[in-house]
This record gives sequence, structure tokens and C-alpha cells, in this order.
Amino acid sequence: MSQYYKFFQNKKCEYFPCHKGIPEADFNCLFCYCPLYALGKSCGGNYEFLENGVKSCMNCAFPHHRKNYDLVNARFGEIADLIKRNGEEDGSHEV
Repeated sequence: MSQYYKFFQNKKCEYFPCHKGIPEADFNCLFCYCPLYALGKSCGGNYEFLENGVKSCMNCAFPHHRKNYDLVNARFGEIADLIKRNGEEDGSHEV
């Protein structure tokens, strides 16, 4: 069974590759904007918080490794829980 859906590259992107340390053949652009960002300190990546409070992932290449597709997807339940909790906090019932 092919698993082409797990990998995508956009070599025409002006930022490709946006992180160093990954062989070009394994650089996955599928999670260009990391879905784990929303998990804050528990994302598991190599992040830092800047002086202005913004979370910087400049030194994190975790979602861009071809081999990490399943690891990223395995955390979507946590993201869904976060969304649900935030909806409960603000009185919204939509997810």
C-alpha cells in the first residue's frame, strides 16, 4: 500500500528548506505550520519563548522529518481536547 499522503515537498517555496539538519530527500513540508504549536510547552519540540512571549520554533525540525508523520498525527487527540477545553471555557459549544 502506498503512503504518499504522508509526505509532500514544495521545492519552489522561497523558504525551502525552512529548517536545517534534515536531508533534502526527507524534508516534509506537509506540516508547514506545525499542528503541535498549539500544545505550547507540551509540544515536544525544540522551541523557545522569545522576550515578547512568542513561541519560536526556528530550531525545531520535528514535524519536517519524513519519519515523524505518524508521531505528529498521534497527537491530534490532544489538540482536539485543547480545542474542546477552550470552547468550554469561553462558553462556546462548537468545535
